[in-house]
Amino acid sequence: MSDSQHRTSPDCRPRGIRRLVAVAGTLGAALALTGCTPPEAEAPAHPDFELTAQTDAPSGDLDSFSWVSYAEPYSLDYAYAFDYSDNQVLANVCESLLRLNPDYTLTPALAESFAHPTPTTWVYTIRDGVTFHDGTPLTAADVVASMSRHLDPAVGSSWYSVYQNVTSIEQTGDREVTVTEASADSQFNLAMGGSAGVIESAATLAEAGADYGNSTGGVNCTGPFSLTEWKAGERITLTRYEDYWDESLRAKSGEVQFLFMNDANARVNALASGEVDGGWMVPLEAVPQLENSSVGDMLFGMSTAVSSLIVSDLDGPLGDVDVRKALLMALDREGIVSAAAKGYGEVTDALTTESVWVGASDAGLGEAFDDLEAYPYDLAAAKQLVEDAGAVGEEIVFATAPISSDFNVIAQATAAAAESIGLKATIETVTPSAYTALFSDPSAREGVDLFYTSWYLSSPDPLEMYSVLRTGEFSNYGEWSDSEFDQVVNEAIGIDDPAARSEKTAEAQRIANEQLPWLPLYTGPMPLFLGERVTGVAPSIAFLYYPWAATIGAR
Repeated sequence: MSDSQHRTSPDCRPRGIRRLVAVAGTLGAALALTGCTPPEAEAPAHPDFELTAQTDAPSGDLDSFSWVSYAEPYSLDYAYAFDYSDNQVLANVCESLLRLNPDYTLTPALAESFAHPTPTTWVYTIRDGVTFHDGTPLTAADVVASMSRHLDPAVGSSWYSVYQNVTSIEQTGDREVTVTEASADSQFNLAMGGSAGVIESAATLAEAGADYGNSTGGVNCTGPFSLTEWKAGERITLTRYEDYWDESLRAKSGEVQFLFMNDANARVNALASGEVDGGWMVPLEAVPQLENSSVGDMLFGMSTAVSSLIVSDLDGPLGDVDVRKALLMALDREGIVSAAAKGYGEVTDALTTESVWVGASDAGLGEAFDDLEAYPYDLAAAKQLVEDAGAVGEEIVFATAPISSDFNVIAQATAAAAESIGLKATIETVTPSAYTALFSDPSAREGVDLFYTSWYLSSPDPLEMYSVLRTGEFSNYGEWSDSEFDQVVNEAIGIDDPAARSEKTAEAQRIANEQLPWLPLYTGPMPLFLGERVTGVAPSIAFLYYPWAATIGAR
């Protein structure tokens, strides 16, 4: 899916705020990587770890458990829930038409079925017997109202991109909703398992107005938990919804408390002492301490995130693809994995992980990942590219923020790499809120050549990544444009069959690999600490959309 078009909504809310928090080493003490490992040095060690698909089933229910989050949600309004802190809470309270499962497959949820009768229409049959947390029944009218908000410029939805091809959303039966699009779009339905497919009570939306989704207005959805308290700056409390429709996901805990702890040391100490029962996105520098803890288990789950450098100015020296290649070749990415992710990761030359290529053919996967152009650490070759491009002495500005240890590591490494090949480099440190603006406000990116992201995908298809790099897309931050790439992506979007679509998408991945509109660094797992009182969770990045807290019960 692609992000929203480059527009400003009337109320000036930012659109398209994206995955700015890089989870690989979140919120730890700053680590400086001030140089690059010589090529003859021994490669950094990678810790042994295994991905866990599912923890043991609970022995019974719990009265309550606690969970620590690195930050307070920006909003629980599904139209703005676009980051880790928001969605890890919202996934347990609000539900979508489809359900994105821990293995990144999609299954029916509030839509008991869907049909695709023509290339430009999607028809959803709305499940009967579902109630909102206030006890009112789910109707097709609620679905129309919820989905239509994404098209309303006064809302300024962060998920507008999913809907940009939609021409109408209509109730076409007692329990039926039909979405019509201007052209064939395989990605629309795939996005209905995330926040773009969340359904809220139309009456609640009208009543809450501008307060919907904040600590005052709250939400009224259909999930296994209801939102019962949001104490701003401190915690959110969820309570089991006893009339939840899906018995297989009935909450095994009567209550969940989310505690906000911005300080990494405080979070780790709370986990290590057993003060809280668990937390996602554990700072990787704390893994040894938590692995040696007697109060729980350190786990690693599937992720779809790729840590990358976004090239945000193609008018400067990075407008030359050879300079982009030179910078990537001057980065000791193995050293970055060691310093930023403590070895829990792998260098990659692609902007997607294999985990999102659900339904891909063997040929598609092979084309996508085998024999990609590699960018090995090679200072001599990188220097020559910069010289041949006539870019020696030109300056690049790298924007960063004191958000997590990996931000500092990558900023220092990038600046050192640039200087080592004849470029000048300036690190511009901004506040976390100003860093957020880089993803939503073009004026915030003025004078910035590069910034860092850990970009996860919200649907089981790599086209979500490549759609945002088409000409004119909101999240094509450097305004990169390649007509062949655009044509390939547009053709792929019109293909319904995932196997056939994967083979066309592989062409887009190869073009991005050769042109480097973003510079891929590494991939890594999703770190999770699970305390000794609780079990039952699937350690997957799908926690952003799947009701993971409902499956947690007593050990």
